[in-house]
Amino acid sequence: MRAIAVSALRADPVLVELPKPEPRPGEVRVRVEYASLNPLDWQVTDGSAGGLAPTPRAFPFVVGLDYAGRVDMIGGGENRFRVGDPVFGRAAVAEACGSYGEYLCVEQDSAIALVPRGLTPRAAAALPSAGMAAAQILEEVALRGHETLLVVGAAGGVGCCLTQLARARDVRVIAAVRGDERSRMGSLGAAASVDLTDGPPADALRRACPDGIDALADLASADPDAFAAYAAAVRPGGIALSTRGAAAGARLPEGVRGVDFRLDPSPVLLDVLAAGAADGILRVPVDAEVPLAQAPPALARNRAGGARGKTVIVVHASGHR
Repeated sequence: MRAIAVSALRADPVLVELPKPEPRPGEVRVRVEYASLNPLDWQVTDGSAGGLAPTPRAFPFVVGLDYAGRVDMIGGGENRFRVGDPVFGRAAVAEACGSYGEYLCVEQDSAIALVPRGLTPRAAAALPSAGMAAAQILEEVALRGHETLLVVGAAGGVGCCLTQLARARDVRVIAAVRGDERSRMGSLGAAASVDLTDGPPADALRRACPDGIDALADLASADPDAFAAYAAAVRPGGIALSTRGAAAGARLPEGVRGVDFRLDPSPVLLDVLAAGAADGILRVPVDAEVPLAQAPPALARNRAGGARGKTVIVVHASGHR
C-alpha cells in the first residue's frame, strides 16, 4: 500500500510502499478514504510533542491520526463492526499504523465510530481530534454561559470547533488570530476577533475585553512566557489552559489556575460530535484538500504556522471499494 512515513525520528516524511497491515483479534482494518492533518502529526515525528504524546515505537512510522473510510477486514473474535461499515476515528498516537496510508488497523474499542447519514467521509475525517479536543477543553474550562473565553489560535481546526461549541452554550468567545478573520470567525459564533499581528497583543486584548476574561484556551503558544502574557487577562478564579504544555512553567496571575490539556479520545464522544455535525450544529472548515503524495508539503506548511481550518488528505476516492 502507499503511505506517508518516516524512517526515523525527525526524518522527512516521504511517500513509500508498505505491506497492508493485518488486523489482530479485536481489531478492524479500514480502507482509508480521507485523512486530516493535525499539528500533533508532525510534532510526534519531530519528537517535539513533549508530554502530549509518546514517541514512535517502530519504524517505518506512518504519519497521521484522523481518518474516515470503510471497514475492509475484521480481526478474530467478536467485533462490533462489519465489513463495509463507514467509519471514522482517531488512530493511537505512536503506533506504526497511522492514517496517512491506504489501510489502517485499529482496535474496535478505540476512538472509532460509524459515520452517520448526513455526514460525508470528507467532513468526518476532519472531525475527530479537533472536535474531541474542543469538547473536552470546554468541559475543562468549566464555562456554562454568559462568560468570556479567549481562544488563542482560534482559526485552526480545534479553535473553529471550540468557538462553535462555546457559542452554543452562550459563552462569549474572543478569537485571537493572525490577520483579519472577523468575518470568518464571526460566522462561527465569535463575539469579537483580535488580530495578533496588529500591535502588542495585550493592547488589543484590553480593547476587546476591558473587564478581563473568565478563561483562556491557548492552542498556539508553546513558550510559557507567551502563554503567561495571554493569561494576564484572566480574572482571579479563572482558568488558563494550554494545549502545548506551556502552563506548567508559566508565571500566572494570583488566583488563576493553569491547566496543561491532554485529549482523552473515546468512541462515545465521537458519536456525539458526529450527530452534531450531521445536524449542522458543528462544522469543521476545510482550508485545503490535497492528494496523499502532497501530504509532506502540507505538513511543512502547517509546521510553519498560520493554519486556517483543516487540511484534508485524499487517500482513496470516496464511494469506491
